[in-house]
Amino acid sequence: MKNYKELKVWQEVVELAEKIYKITRGFPIEERFSLTSQIQRAAVSIPANIAEGWGRGKTGKYVQFLRIAKGSLLNRCLCTT
Repeated sequence: MKNYKELKVWQEVVELAEKIYKITRGFPIEERFSLTSQIQRAAVSIPANIAEGWGRGKTGKYVQFLRIAKGSLLNRCLCTT
C-alpha cells in the first residue's frame, strides 16, 4: 500500500464520520456544544489518528495511533447508547 487512504478501514471510518455529521444535524440545538460536538469530534478523530499513525513510519507508533482511534470509536459508541 502506498498510503493510508487505500486502507479499507480508513475509507469506512471516513464514511462513518460523514454519516455522523448528517445524523447529528438533527440533534436538539441545546446539544450543539456538548453531546453533538463530542460525537462529531470522536468520529473525525478516528480517521485522523489512522492517518497520523501511518505518517509516523514506525510500526510501534502506528499501533499506538490505531489504539487511540479505537478509543475514539468506543467513545462515539458510548455516547450514542
